[in-house]
Amino acid sequence: MMVGKYILSIDQGTTSSRAVLFDAFGGVAGMGQREFPQLYPQPGYVEHDPVQILQTTLYAMRQAVEQAGVHARDIAAISITNQRETTVAWDGDTGIPVCNAIVWQCRRTAPECERLRAAGLAPYIQETTGLLIDPYFSGTKMKWILENVPAARDLAQKGRLRFGTIDTWLAYSLTDGAAYVTDVTNASRTMLFDIRKLRWDETLCRELGVPLSALPRVVESGEIVGMCSADVLGEEIPIAAMAGDQHAALFGQCCFQTGMAKNTYGTGCFVLMNTGEKPVFSQEGLLTTIGWRLRGRTTYALEGSAFNAGSAIQWLRDELEIIRTPQEADQLAETVEDAGGVSFVPAFTGLGAPYWDMYARGTLLGVTRGTTRAHLCRAVLESIALESADLVAAMKRESGVALSELRADGGASRSRFLMQYQADILDVRVCRPQCLETTALGSAMMAGLTVGVWEDLEELSSLWRESASFSPHYPQAKREEDLARWHEGVQRSMGWARR
Repeated sequence: MMVGKYILSIDQGTTSSRAVLFDAFGGVAGMGQREFPQLYPQPGYVEHDPVQILQTTLYAMRQAVEQAGVHARDIAAISITNQRETTVAWDGDTGIPVCNAIVWQCRRTAPECERLRAAGLAPYIQETTGLLIDPYFSGTKMKWILENVPAARDLAQKGRLRFGTIDTWLAYSLTDGAAYVTDVTNASRTMLFDIRKLRWDETLCRELGVPLSALPRVVESGEIVGMCSADVLGEEIPIAAMAGDQHAALFGQCCFQTGMAKNTYGTGCFVLMNTGEKPVFSQEGLLTTIGWRLRGRTTYALEGSAFNAGSAIQWLRDELEIIRTPQEADQLAETVEDAGGVSFVPAFTGLGAPYWDMYARGTLLGVTRGTTRAHLCRAVLESIALESADLVAAMKRESGVALSELRADGGASRSRFLMQYQADILDVRVCRPQCLETTALGSAMMAGLTVGVWEDLEELSSLWRESASFSPHYPQAKREEDLARWHEGVQRSMGWARR
């Protein structure tokens, strides 16, 4: 390896902070990871401690470099990819957060979202930001902080308040406050950003009471935004890319051509399709988002988001305690011929696309005395594929493109059962790459393009390798039966929290 040909990719997720060191061939040279607590102060509220996010990120970075046995001077650049929409507020002078981060899954701003709808702002918000009104996005979180955290209001009046998604918080912290930036992909998830003009929308900022002075400068996905402090790894290293996790995964799956799509099976499920250089606006509950912006060119994407996927498997492990590992769920699911009539809807924090029901809740139907933990595991795994099928179907109708394959990544894509059932229920080939770290790889690729490790998209495409593929074999009648039962379960889950 030549000196300076490694990329250290920070992959800051919902349940853990990770760092992956890639070589110039896209191979993993080292990896670090550390989980951090999920905070649930009351039903529907989800929070993270921003300091813990930073501390676990630093640990993961150092662990990855130590594992690889390389020196900081061997690292050409650092990239950041992150859980999106999660919102941090801090004092711009001290760098100290004023409250816990409000996580993307949090439902506390549902009343504010109802107010925005009642005010007739839904069409303007979709036309400007590509988004639908939902507590998922960052803008209403910022308003909640300003209204409920006195320190935030005081700092805003003094011009010292800083708002940011996790990319902004990490870049600011790693550069000792020198870089106060966000990239276009993360900005496009705030419900405050004009995705065509590529700037903060003053009308929406004013409507939500968010001062422009509290928002970061918006940069390209691949751009040197500052130098990571020598205190972190021993030498200064340029931070050369930032992107939201799902956008980075689309890039890491090398979906560079219009119509190519991927599904990330992480805490939630996120299907993204490349729609080229023009945004496609949805009438079926999909989101229009920026895929990435590199070298002055913007690529757009359609996105379907299901809020709970891998989190449902964690529920089996941590709350129900009927499995010890995610792999055990897979093994148990394969011991039964079907789910025994059990249907599960993982709407723990509401339903995302295409339903967008913030009052839906998790629903388990069809349970009998004959129901076993194997049936529950199978029903949970099937639910992940079924909610993804809704997203793909909507995407096909909106784009007019019938998928020839779906590229899969994320932790739950390791499940052979889930991948085969996904292929069966979609009637589409599902393929899994050799490198499942596509989120980290995608942001590393962006950084590598920025600093010259790789030249162009064609060179990057040569790094993608398939490790497994799953072809459909379900009869059409069985596919329709499973989908009909799923849709019946979804309808019964909707509006539950209103009761």
